[in-house]
Amino acid sequence: MSDIPSKEFSSKLSAFKKITAVKGMNDVLPGESAKWEWLEGVVRNLMARYAYRNIRTPIVEPTALFVRGLGEVTDIVEKEMYSFEDRLNGEALTLRPESTAGVVRAVVEHNMLYEGGKRLYYMGPMFRHERPQRGRYRQFHQIGAEVLGFQGPEIDAEVILLAHDLWLAIGLKNVRLELNSLGQPPERLSHRAALITHFEKHQAVLDEDAKRRLYTNPLRILDTKNPAMKEVVESAPQLMNFLGEASLAHFNALRQILDANGVRYSLNPRLVRGMDYYNLTVFEFITDQLGSQGTVCGGGRYDYLIEQVGGKPAPAVGWALGLERVLALLEEQGVQLPDATPDAYAIVPDASNLPLVLNYLRQLRALGVNVQMHAGSGEGVGSMKSQFKKADTSGAAFALIFGADELVQNTVSVKPLREVGGAQRTESLANLDTWAHSLQSIS
Repeated sequence: MSDIPSKEFSSKLSAFKKITAVKGMNDVLPGESAKWEWLEGVVRNLMARYAYRNIRTPIVEPTALFVRGLGEVTDIVEKEMYSFEDRLNGEALTLRPESTAGVVRAVVEHNMLYEGGKRLYYMGPMFRHERPQRGRYRQFHQIGAEVLGFQGPEIDAEVILLAHDLWLAIGLKNVRLELNSLGQPPERLSHRAALITHFEKHQAVLDEDAKRRLYTNPLRILDTKNPAMKEVVESAPQLMNFLGEASLAHFNALRQILDANGVRYSLNPRLVRGMDYYNLTVFEFITDQLGSQGTVCGGGRYDYLIEQVGGKPAPAVGWALGLERVLALLEEQGVQLPDATPDAYAIVPDASNLPLVLNYLRQLRALGVNVQMHAGSGEGVGSMKSQFKKADTSGAAFALIFGADELVQNTVSVKPLREVGGAQRTESLANLDTWAHSLQSIS
């Protein structure tokens, strides 16, 4: 029977429309994913040095978790969540728009604070239904750090220093830190009343979002991006003027620690963040190099969220960064990021030698060398010319030539592919460990 599809079958196949990814949800192809893996690796190493441990929570959570935790009148809950009803049991579910609420839910559910405070970190995809643009996607990825069970300003300082050290580790520059304090609930209530009074006097310049929030969440009006409201927002009462002695002491102690560690920052009395669960310290690391998407990393203290999701009251603080934004900013700044190219490309002129060569390649890989073997066709492994062409396009720094003459002498020829004027040399296959590291020197 012929393996060639019939004309009728082929015509049916051609009738199928090509399926593409959901708008704003992007594939990360191998050339790009190497950069993601590098950044994630740096984060893992840094988190380990700070004694933070990894936590992984579900992508889907009960909708009530985010409504209760983030706030019912926030943009995320009102406009951006991907929520749906489970067809089996009717449960209201949501693709997580952020991870802090899920981490807190897990900590409460598993009674993780029973033995004391926890330092945790996470990585993973989040989902928000918003207009896709550079640095802002419907599926985006966050890396976050959360410290639960500790209330001192030194912990606020620790998480900020953790982010600051990450910028140093990856070579990120020109990111400025902005700080504010939201105080405690009674202080915010007093400030809230003053805000309502202020904005009531200027209702003519308020946009529809601001009018809708005037009596439900007036603090969020301060976060507006509407230039027509700039003057009325800048003249609004500042929360800092409503803070009590304890809140001011906490904020000043944080600033002293940052000053002692040489971390530069500016005070931004309009910084409120986008979730309702914050209190006391809030902060953002901001850039001017990504257009309107200036926040690279943001967070703060959320001492009441654990109780809000059903746990015993306990303090907490944390941050999240946008992985796509950090990588885009690194590329904008010209930082050389790793790629997926191998160290070496194995050329095997005679297919009958493949079993032996594969053994040597496994030994090289065990020594830490990234080696790509030429993949042949049904007619054999291909000509030397075609193999060298593939070796060149692979991006490998070296070609390893396992010719018949070399194998008889238990050697391999090493040809530099990127080094101008680099001389081909012969190496012993009996002593791979003595020269394998040299294949990594240029890659």
